[in-house]
Amino acid sequence: MTLRIDAHQHCWRLERGDYAWLTPELAPLYRDFEPADLAPLLHAAGITRTVLVQAAPTDAETDFLLELADKQPFIGAVVGWVDMTRPDARQRLSTLARHPRFRGVRPMLQDLPDPRWVLDPALTAAFNALIELDLTFDALVRPVHLAPLRELMNRHPALRVVIDHGAKPDIAGGGFAAWSKALATIGAETQAYCKLSGLVTEAAAGWIAADIQPYARHILQVFGPTRTLWGSDWPVLNLAGDYAGWSALADTVLGSLQPNELAAVRGGTAARFYRIE
Repeated sequence: MTLRIDAHQHCWRLERGDYAWLTPELAPLYRDFEPADLAPLLHAAGITRTVLVQAAPTDAETDFLLELADKQPFIGAVVGWVDMTRPDARQRLSTLARHPRFRGVRPMLQDLPDPRWVLDPALTAAFNALIELDLTFDALVRPVHLAPLRELMNRHPALRVVIDHGAKPDIAGGGFAAWSKALATIGAETQAYCKLSGLVTEAAAGWIAADIQPYARHILQVFGPTRTLWGSDWPVLNLAGDYAGWSALADTVLGSLQPNELAAVRGGTAARFYRIE
């Protein structure tokens, strides 16, 4: 049986209180989202495992996600958050790495004022620890971050990096040219992976499939099936679409692939990258 994986989803509970970005203005998202809410969507899509990704920059968030993973078998991997600037960052990472589902970290780079933050020498020890512990680095970036990220990967060629949401291109503003060039450069010059996820929320209201397809196809062309991971970005996806619709659109984009290539994008690549059994 081919393993189908959603390589990017979230859960949250508002009462936890550390989601600074999550405000009542984001009405479709301003409620609790639990694994039980996602389960029927996964079943309908034939998905058996997910990667649960952090949504708040706190240690408490990471602990919360690991508690969910302990109770929910479909969560195959957890990507948490660690303060990588702390002197004891390696110790914290080492402790987390002992959890059977913890697989990596995601600093919320898109929210930091300095797009070159990843190049801060204070982070070197943490990046070395990720490599030594065989943990991954989810890069939540926009196009402006791709050049610094490429420099980081040249410094640490053994660092296992995946770019979230195709680096969030400005689809609504027609920002294909500069984004596509920057993405192609990092794809050619590094061993980065990339998630085919999060695109519909970067498009204008009322988007149609033709608005999304060039961006999705470029991701696939640059990284190929062995470095592309399909993800839903649920429930953020609900701002601009729905689970079944995004899955169907991805199927259209992936329709020209050979069966083994399709199986890679839909699960095999994520299983290998995140060590999901």
